[in-house]
Amino acid sequence: MAIKEISVPDIGGATDVEIIEILVKPGDTIQEDSNLITLESEKAAMDVPSPMAGVVKALKVKVGDKVSQGDVILTVDAAGATDDNNKKTQQADTTKDAKPQHSEQSDSGSALKEVLVPDIGGAENVDVIEVAVKVGDKLAADDPILTLESEKAAMDVPAPFAGTVQEVKVKKGDKVSQGHVIIMMSAQETDATTTTAPAKTEVPQQSAPVAPKAAPAPVKTAPVSSQGILYAGPAVRRLAYELGIDLNQIQGSGDKGRITKQDLQNHIKKGLQGGGVGMAMPAAPVIDFSQFGDISVEALSRINKLTGQNMQRNWLSVPHVTQFEDADITDMEAFRQANKAQAEKQGFKLTPLAIILKAVVMALKQYPRFNSSLDSNGEQLILKHYYHIGVAVDTPNGLVVPVLRDVDRKGIFELAAELAKISQKAREGKLTLNDMKGGCFTISSLGGIGGTAFTPIVNAPEVAILGVSKAQTKAVYNGKEFVPRLMLPLSLSYDHRVIDGALGARFTVFLSQCLSDIRKLLL
Repeated sequence: MAIKEISVPDIGGATDVEIIEILVKPGDTIQEDSNLITLESEKAAMDVPSPMAGVVKALKVKVGDKVSQGDVILTVDAAGATDDNNKKTQQADTTKDAKPQHSEQSDSGSALKEVLVPDIGGAENVDVIEVAVKVGDKLAADDPILTLESEKAAMDVPAPFAGTVQEVKVKKGDKVSQGHVIIMMSAQETDATTTTAPAKTEVPQQSAPVAPKAAPAPVKTAPVSSQGILYAGPAVRRLAYELGIDLNQIQGSGDKGRITKQDLQNHIKKGLQGGGVGMAMPAAPVIDFSQFGDISVEALSRINKLTGQNMQRNWLSVPHVTQFEDADITDMEAFRQANKAQAEKQGFKLTPLAIILKAVVMALKQYPRFNSSLDSNGEQLILKHYYHIGVAVDTPNGLVVPVLRDVDRKGIFELAAELAKISQKAREGKLTLNDMKGGCFTISSLGGIGGTAFTPIVNAPEVAILGVSKAQTKAVYNGKEFVPRLMLPLSLSYDHRVIDGALGARFTVFLSQCLSDIRKLLL
């Protein structure tokens, strides 16, 4: 008997992470990569796999415990599974002829390997919206295999090495997470020796990740486990708090009764239709518009729908105030024109937005309350000492907000180049979840389109957003005469729970001054 301890692995530096589910019990025979427990941090739920095969001897944790890297989860008799594994290996050998697609090598001497869903920023149950390969396809490294679409972005999963597709494990409409097997490929030995993909040279027997299942039918039982734990992820809990929803009143439709965002949205819809105290609103009338003339119907993209839901939530939950100001950018524009050619030689355009980003950071430093968020109970203000700025980008599929990180540490040329790169990435639908996380403040610029002012909606949990409209030359009185000046309209919306009107006005005036005299950006 070889008793070994299994500990919590590296979980990205998180500490005191709650155990929300235990997936094994003493006496269970487990394989390498079998899931042992499920953890839930502030940002994601994650399964902890076993690093070895064996028989579970004793559990060292229980549901509700908080653990960190290195804490012992359970003990395993590593020798207990040896005989079983040997038998299974022998059985696998005898069935090789019956399953040639899992064991035969190609004429070029290739080995069958799994291709798994890579790290997708902690997202789980992400929709497969397109499968780009079929059995027999020959792929080069980095060729797209499938396309995933999360709540915030669409992303391609590339082939980690060259080879031939032998089996496709997923289909359009499946939901997958990191570690799911998506295809089996036969890879040339030369490719296999150089790849860093998370694939194995042998097809595992019982340790292979289970192929993704279709979304389960709604569960009618309450979303509470036998240990009294409520099954809801951190994003769902945060949204429930923002909407004032008691999760104990929600029937979960996810796996094992887990509460989903859709469950919360359905609860709100029911309340808006008259089922909630203080929320009663008449349902929108159903109208047959074809009775008035010809019509056509166009489905909203997933990004359109999710953006709409988020904006409605933010508009209802955040008390908005919008402050307007005009900034004299005559000198700023002269500076930009003088340096535009130099930027173009380096392969990017020097846009006003790059300079506005630097001015916004200076204003955030001067008025740090704008660089904050309310905590989950709404009783404390979390002041941030980093400056990650979101920039709204108009794409064919709808509005997305990628985040530029550490804007305070970058020069105007560096920001202009990064803006060009991330905007192109957004328009091509290649943004990742990490590209859109961690924003402190958002800028929505319509200057390239037109308009004189608008009321942007705060991108909660941020507390403010800046709208920028099209600059216009206006006659401005300088104390002696009217002179032509290029004026930039600014529209600052903010959360009135955090920022009062006087502070909002001070922020816009200070920002206007920074843009009017960009030498202030050097101070």
